[in-house]
Amino acid sequence: MAPLTGLALAEGSLAHPSLAAKIDNHSAARPQVAIDQTDLVFEELVEGGITRYVAVWQSNIPDALGPVRSIRPMDPDIIAPFGGLVAYSGGQQRFVDAMNATGQVSAIFDYDTTGLFSRSSATAAPHNVILAASEFVNRNAEVAPPAQQYAYAATLADASASVDGTPISVINTRFSTASGRSWTWNAEASAYLRAQDGTPDLSAAGVQLKATNLVVLRVNVTVDQSIPKTELIASGEASVSTGGKSVTATWSKGSQTAPIRLVDGNGVTIRLAPGNTWFQLVPNDTGSVELVP
Repeated sequence: MAPLTGLALAEGSLAHPSLAAKIDNHSAARPQVAIDQTDLVFEELVEGGITRYVAVWQSNIPDALGPVRSIRPMDPDIIAPFGGLVAYSGGQQRFVDAMNATGQVSAIFDYDTTGLFSRSSATAAPHNVILAASEFVNRNAEVAPPAQQYAYAATLADASASVDGTPISVINTRFSTASGRSWTWNAEASAYLRAQDGTPDLSAAGVQLKATNLVVLRVNVTVDQSIPKTELIASGEASVSTGGKSVTATWSKGSQTAPIRLVDGNGVTIRLAPGNTWFQLVPNDTGSVELVP
């Protein structure tokens, strides 16, 4: 079973590390390269009210991904549990040091001598740094695959939200006045289709991005030297949406290396459906969440 999706895949096909990358979500960076091939995506608030992604690939490593941007203070807490590879363009030295302390194998554009990075002509700098992803993984094949992070049901119909949830057709999340997101359940796709600021969010192939599971975490955000930090060694309210239904949850993360834990109102571990998952780290102060039946 794929550790980051719960999908059954061919034996031996998962014998490689995960690859996390800091992905640009500025309007000039869209459509991103290979964002539609991720196992997990964490969307977080950064400066100016906009968002960036920590995207994670393991069950399917693309040839290339990007645009790669710089890290922020919460990224080590998000990425450390995977114990694999990480790519980013740089960042303040204190954040680079914190990432290095996690033990991930890093590829950093600002200091790169490996030839793994290039600049695309499809978009303008700084929104055009591309990583040779499969080559990065191949060079580090000895790094272990990640541990399973979340509980998975055998099928979508058996997932916790599908069984116990309330029918919800649209999930609207807002990170700030500048960043609104919308997820609409599509039964034909068996997934939630994503929009940004009222416009369908498309892959490079022109296909709307989708998630089998949508997990919304309400988080506290602190600010240090004008840099927002999502506080993840904590706990809070959450909602988990699968199969057109949503269940209220509590999230918690006990340490940097611990995965995010999701439990229902009875303290029972929530089971996701096999497939990809997007996490929306929505600030308690500047953000909002609306569940529409």
